[in-house]
Amino acid sequence: MLKFVSETGSTNADLASAMRAGERLSEGHWLIADRQIAGRGRQGRAWFGGAGNFMGSTIVRPGPHDPAAPTLALMSGLALYEAVAPLLAEPARLSLKWPNDLLLGRAKLAGILLEREGDAVIVGLGVNLAAAPDVEGRETVALSALGPPPARDDFAAALARSFDRELERWRTAGIDPLLRRWLAAAHPMGTALTVHEPAGAKVSGAFAGLGPDGSLLLRLEDGSTRPIHAGDVMLA
Repeated sequence: MLKFVSETGSTNADLASAMRAGERLSEGHWLIADRQIAGRGRQGRAWFGGAGNFMGSTIVRPGPHDPAAPTLALMSGLALYEAVAPLLAEPARLSLKWPNDLLLGRAKLAGILLEREGDAVIVGLGVNLAAAPDVEGRETVALSALGPPPARDDFAAALARSFDRELERWRTAGIDPLLRRWLAAAHPMGTALTVHEPAGAKVSGAFAGLGPDGSLLLRLEDGSTRPIHAGDVMLA
């Protein structure tokens, strides 16, 4: 079900509040806003909520036999990639950056924020369809830079279908096919990356793929490979 609202603070926060209040929201429920005034990205950053862009959240309820919940970040990124790629004349310019950013060239086109709420995971997605924010130190882009952007409601329906497909694949096929497909959609192996870790440390290296658990593998200058389980990843 796709529910649309004209304005809200944050679709993630709204779904979390509804569940805390005892509302039983089913998997596949989407809340989509015309405008967000308190949207959030990773590491607590504000997320641009301009009109004409996609700003929405959905709910996943992981089961006991599902893959590990952290791999939902990779699944969500792949669902987003599959929804956006058909809209581009040059889909090869589109790529995924760990754990859940969608890039067009070197510029950020979309981002994802996953938050746990009880036995559910809320997946928030923001896609620059009509306008891109100005973010200090980061390149951003909107689909409107390439031509007329898709109508928000049409894109919402396409993304919901893509998310449903990828969620079913995640459940039935497991993580190995997901990792292979994610890597095929990612920036090239060897891409220089800098990781800002949660504790404040910064580490640089080259993209060396994904670990079997979905962690980022970073090839360091000394030739060793370091798995990254959390952090803010930037193209160097």
